[in-house]
Amino acid sequence: MSKHLVLTLIGPDQVGIVEKITEKVLKHKGNVEESKMARLGGEFAMLLLISVPEQEFEKINTSLDDLKNEGFHFFIKETRPKETDKYGGWLPYRIDVSGADHEGIINSITHHLSETGINVETLDTNTSAAPMSGTLLFTMTAIVIVPPHITYNSWLDPLDAIANEMHVNIDVSPYTGK
Repeated sequence: MSKHLVLTLIGPDQVGIVEKITEKVLKHKGNVEESKMARLGGEFAMLLLISVPEQEFEKINTSLDDLKNEGFHFFIKETRPKETDKYGGWLPYRIDVSGADHEGIINSITHHLSETGINVETLDTNTSAAPMSGTLLFTMTAIVIVPPHITYNSWLDPLDAIANEMHVNIDVSPYTGK
């Protein structure tokens, strides 16, 4: 019987950290089923869904302890496999946001989604300097799922108003998983 674990790890960015962590998972007969990893500033952050045999659960936790001496912080939480029917019938959409960076963009959009009952599945943001002016540009991509009783225009029209208020472009399209 396998257990599913969510592992969050943050520490100093260095060559080989992904290999080091996945080697520890493999050593305990585990498998990385899903992951998100990114360098954020000078830190490297990992978010992993791991399946591991039940008898290896405590061992993998102990195995990661030696990373604390290298400046890493981690947290492991046991979780259940995907509840496939929890959001049955909900409709997936992709939301792309772009514009000049400033405070409050993410909060304004996610507040509206939350108030409307829309669930955020993934959300990725980035900033970069514009090629000519050097102005800091913001981009966001979110995959959301919308309850079937919520009409498209009832949540899209207020999102357009937020785009105008925040001076950003927001594009919404059905999400096909690609």
